[in-house]
Amino acid sequence: MDLNNLKIAKGSRHLPKRVGLGIGSGLGKTSARGQKGQGARQGPKVPVGFEGGQLPLFRRVPKHGFVNHGRVQYQAINVKDLEKTGLENGAVVDNIVLMELGLIKNLNTPVKLLGKGELTKKLAISLQAFSKNAKDIVEKAGGSCTVLSLKDARVRFKAHVSEEEKGE
Repeated sequence: MDLNNLKIAKGSRHLPKRVGLGIGSGLGKTSARGQKGQGARQGPKVPVGFEGGQLPLFRRVPKHGFVNHGRVQYQAINVKDLEKTGLENGAVVDNIVLMELGLIKNLNTPVKLLGKGELTKKLAISLQAFSKNAKDIVEKAGGSCTVLSLKDARVRFKAHVSEEEKGE
């Protein structure tokens, strides 16, 4: 079975209830809103987490620690991973190459090269970040490390995709 063969099971999808269509429909008069009260009125309903004036749960539960919403979460690649891939000597490595090799999942998260392992090939690497140790290992092998912004990586990817489409 393939994804293109999947079909929705018969009876699993229903049309929405049509309310307010007269007393004979069973959903007329108050249109399934009950009698009076806040829920029966038009306009915005109660906010998420509102408990009728009682102190809401998210305010009752104690909060601890600190979450830095401005932090940058990197996809980590080790030098040994580049060695295992079988790249040729003098190859250019960037986000596109890593994605094609299956070392990274997507282009929306920046990539950082870490220094675990050894490198025997001369590689020109363009990524978003390098550890000091990784940079030393790459340069010792005769390669180069260039910091490439995530935006530039995406622009390169779009150009790469359009070239492939023209080639077909």
